[in-house]
Amino acid sequence: MPGPFAGRTIGGLAQDLRRGRTTPAELTEAALSAIAGPGAELNAFVTVDARGAIAAARQAGDELARGTDRGPLHGIPVAVKDLIMVAGLPITMGSRHFAGHVAPADAACVTRLRQAGAVIVGTTTTHEFAYGPTGDLSATGPVRNPRDPARMAGGSSAGSAAAVAASLVPLAIGTDTGGSVRIPAALCGVAGFKPAYGAIPADGVFPLARSFDHVGVLAGGAGDCLLAYRCLTGARESGAAAGDARVAWLDPAGLSAMDPQVVRLARAAAGPAEEVRPGEGLVEALRETYHAMHSCEAAAVHAERLEASPELYEPETLQRLRAAAEMPGWRYVRALDARAGLTQAAGALFERHDVLALPAVPVTAPLLGQRETEIDGTPVPVRAALLALTSPWNVLGLPALSVPAGTVAGLPAGLQLVCRPGAERLLFHVARTVAARV
Repeated sequence: MPGPFAGRTIGGLAQDLRRGRTTPAELTEAALSAIAGPGAELNAFVTVDARGAIAAARQAGDELARGTDRGPLHGIPVAVKDLIMVAGLPITMGSRHFAGHVAPADAACVTRLRQAGAVIVGTTTTHEFAYGPTGDLSATGPVRNPRDPARMAGGSSAGSAAAVAASLVPLAIGTDTGGSVRIPAALCGVAGFKPAYGAIPADGVFPLARSFDHVGVLAGGAGDCLLAYRCLTGARESGAAAGDARVAWLDPAGLSAMDPQVVRLARAAAGPAEEVRPGEGLVEALRETYHAMHSCEAAAVHAERLEASPELYEPETLQRLRAAAEMPGWRYVRALDARAGLTQAAGALFERHDVLALPAVPVTAPLLGQRETEIDGTPVPVRAALLALTSPWNVLGLPALSVPAGTVAGLPAGLQLVCRPGAERLLFHVARTVAARV
């Protein structure tokens, strides 16, 4: 059963609020009712702050009545990933290590949400410590995909994607270190935007791998992602006229094994585009750089916990962190040196094009707990498949957006759009044409 925000955009809700057709309190109460009712089976939320949300909604309504308008998020219910501090609410990172821990202050992005008048209704389930793209491994249990509750929502921002896909809230905040906004967006059939590195500050966000950690947004469509991005950054895109966007289809064949049906959907959604191939050396170097830096930085974050209380980790997380801790330091140093050169080499992909298009994820949502899948007759680890097409853009820190491309046997597939920092206007223009095409 769809939630109260099905088919409704943030822009439309903002209009309704200003024309008196609804109030922030009514929107918030509808969200809280849906979260506690039909949405409960998804396990999308860790903490629901009914009292705080209703108080904030009433304040937002009073401000609008007095003529104080904080912008398009004013009075809009929003969910925040349980990796991001919300003052006074539990923050667990999906782990028993932080059971009972309460955030002492707001993260920078939460402060900006409040300044924009948004109403924070609660925090959403994350894969333990955000260390996994499946979203089905957390101290509070797996997040279920609204399209098929037997399947994973994707991770690590699993609860944020599921909450938006089930229309429990119109907007959610997530984090993305290797695809953790875009992967669940693609698997759940919503839009997910990872801005350029540092565009939304990560202060007050528990780190996974600091060099790659991004704060991102999830919403029903790309237009709402753009609206939220502007509110969180104050950005106003400049540059070439939107109609002049030059799009290239980045052939994913050299990046990952691919479900042919997913590729066909994404290619059709991308529309007219010149086909380009990334150099094999570039792809492999990006993967090696990501693996070395991600492993060393994640191991550094968890070194003391690994030593003192390994039993509090989920077994899969513990195994991955122990493997990460074995990465030699010299590989990290070499990866740091290599990244600058890779950024320059990848820039060649944008010499003739403004936006790169490729699938967001090479498969549809696997079953909960599934760790190997078959792609075109070949066994492939689920984690590797989910990360294959998203993680390179974290190494490079480029803006990347996943938008719905259609469905395969009833399960969503996503198209990923990537641009240089400063070309976001063109990126979202292309996303609008995709939405019209799909």
